[in-house]
Amino acid sequence: MTFLLTNITNVYKASVSTNKFLICCMQSRFYASTNFAKNAGESPLPLKDEVVEKLNEQKSLSIAVIGVPNAGKSTFINNLINHRVCPTSSKVHTTRKSNKAIYTTGQTQLVFYDTPGLVTQKEINKHKLEKSFKSSYRHAIQHADMIAVLHDVSNSWTRKQLHPTVIDSLKAYPQLPSVLILNKIDAIKSKRITLELIRILTNNTLSGRKHNKINKKLRLDESKKEEESLEDKSHFEFEDLHNSESNWSNFSDVFLVSSITGNGLNKVHDYFIEKAKPCSWKYSSDTFTDEAPEDLIVDSVKARLLDYLPQEIPYTLEPAIEYYNVDRNTIYASVEVVCPTKRIERLICGESNGRLRQITERVTSDLVETFGKPISFTISTRPKEKSKEED
Repeated sequence: MTFLLTNITNVYKASVSTNKFLICCMQSRFYASTNFAKNAGESPLPLKDEVVEKLNEQKSLSIAVIGVPNAGKSTFINNLINHRVCPTSSKVHTTRKSNKAIYTTGQTQLVFYDTPGLVTQKEINKHKLEKSFKSSYRHAIQHADMIAVLHDVSNSWTRKQLHPTVIDSLKAYPQLPSVLILNKIDAIKSKRITLELIRILTNNTLSGRKHNKINKKLRLDESKKEEESLEDKSHFEFEDLHNSESNWSNFSDVFLVSSITGNGLNKVHDYFIEKAKPCSWKYSSDTFTDEAPEDLIVDSVKARLLDYLPQEIPYTLEPAIEYYNVDRNTIYASVEVVCPTKRIERLICGESNGRLRQITERVTSDLVETFGKPISFTISTRPKEKSKEED
């Protein structure tokens, strides 16, 4: 009996020793693997709490940028985020549908909706525009946290009032905060005229709150007699527009910018960052748009055709992606432009294909800015129908 008890005790001690040995081996292996990861420069896996904490620090803001055609919305967005995402040209209706430009800095992500120029139904019928012109900006506003109205002040005939479609859009979504961005401000040389425009476009609702600094500058900057007479005239012209239905009383703020020169864009940038709310990002930090690369390429071709071709001709063309591939970090792409007639095809190509080469080089430069990669790009043309001369 004593012999059995002794054996049992020895077996127990041996098993305990074995377990301790196994535990020590496991601990040694764990510490060894941790040290190996540290030596290899790998960061340890983040804890669940750390991941949750980082997600809680994220902020986001969606801004629908609206305005009349050619107000400079696409240029404003591109220069504000310092990335060419939205196609731009010197002609109206370059943007035909709502596009997203995604900008991430620090813990904040801004999503800009670049919308087609706001037009009335009469203008849609007159210029035979797509029905998407109306639905695109409405869809953008419905998914936005804020509305930014871009207003062109370089046109002395239209700068004194907002477009009726802009007012209708603001009235349809009164729950959304809105800001007024006066673009091409470098076209106005008089600060007093600028202040008067702000008073009129906001129905005098911001002059006492946000623009005290402007008022102080104006007191110190006494204008010359010629400028005073011009201001008196402009005041006379503006007098009947106060509290007008063509202006908006609920703007949260007003900014003076020049999208081309970049003047004033830093203040708008900081304002949007400040207004961002705690929210998980919808896109990864390296994403700059939700558009397919093929669509971005075609849109860039359309924009440059508008720049290089006269009158209504570029609106009649039908560019389409012909080939797209990415190999070793280089983009290879080709676009085919379908022309209504052989005559227009010859016009696009120019003498010895000189114009087509210019367009191709310009689009290639745009795409390098957009994608940040080298690109091999070509444009081909073909007539949609045979001309009578060929028949």
